Amino acid sequence: MVSVFDLRHHNVRAATRGPTAGPTRRRWYNSHLYLPAFSIVAVAIVLIAVGTANRWGGASFVATMTNLRVVLVGPVTVASLGVFLVVERLRPAQRRPVFARGYRHAALYTVLNATLVAPLVVALSLSFSEVVRRGAPWIVAPRLGRLPHWVVIGVIFVAMDACNWLAHLANHRVEMLWRFHELHHSQEDMSVLTVFRTHPLIHVSYLITLVPGVILLANGAVPTALLVAYAAIVAFEHSNTNLSFGPLGRIFVSPNYHRIHHRLEGRQDVNLGFALTIWDQLSHRAVFPTSATIRIDTGLPGRPLLVEQAGDRPRHVVVVLAQLVAPFRRLDDDRSPEGTR
Repeated sequence: MVSVFDLRHHNVRAATRGPTAGPTRRRWYNSHLYLPAFSIVAVAIVLIAVGTANRWGGASFVATMTNLRVVLVGPVTVASLGVFLVVERLRPAQRRPVFARGYRHAALYTVLNATLVAPLVVALSLSFSEVVRRGAPWIVAPRLGRLPHWVVIGVIFVAMDACNWLAHLANHRVEMLWRFHELHHSQEDMSVLTVFRTHPLIHVSYLITLVPGVILLANGAVPTALLVAYAAIVAFEHSNTNLSFGPLGRIFVSPNYHRIHHRLEGRQDVNLGFALTIWDQLSHRAVFPTSATIRIDTGLPGRPLLVEQAGDRPRHVVVVLAQLVAPFRRLDDDRSPEGTR
């Protein structure tokens, strides 16, 4: 079986012999590895080391982990996903088999996120929040006694959505970040589980979303119920449905609106909003759906990333491993952030 890196060991051994071994090895690294991607790993390691050394800033890792699991796979979330899956069968944008390859593949990523990735997200989140509070204590606003709690929550929600939009834009415009984000865009069978089809290290770029909560920490935290609702909205907009929100679709991201972001042909650095379309409209990146866009194909042009639809058999485990390693491989067709992204 060909390995993910397709290494030829005899060539490596030959290249590392003799007085030119050092330069030759460096040339091999430069020609086979995409070195900027390793900086994301370094950031994650440093953050987690700082968080561990400072005992997560006094926060409970276990309690935070429990809250995240409620958001990811809690009863309300699971029930919502179940309803969305049924709606996909009743009102599909594209007809797909019940157990399409993309659906099975996304299910693997769902399990991966709920088990192995969740602790990583908690560690990164607690560590980043502690670094921000220690490095910029002035950023934490004092308690605003007369400000209603619901107003604070509303401000955090809107600001958090804006930060998600900024991080999403960066993932499309910066080559190093795109290498981690393209996995999400490789989905050719859209479904509500597509929201889980992400590289574990993509969460490093979305840590800025925590900043609004850190700023208004003294005025109240975002309720878990609101986070569950937010996650449900983001999952639903990835669903394989032909549904819109009518006039409200000019404000909230619908499946028809977000599908354009995943389209196979044309720019994908449009319709970047998570819950609100306002950020796309302000940046002139909003493309509102029409009858012609509802059933458009999705995926990556030219399949620069190995996908489960590429062969006679899906080989889900092999493909998942290849996709997780892909950001660190140098490709012959490495592209700048311009163009379709």
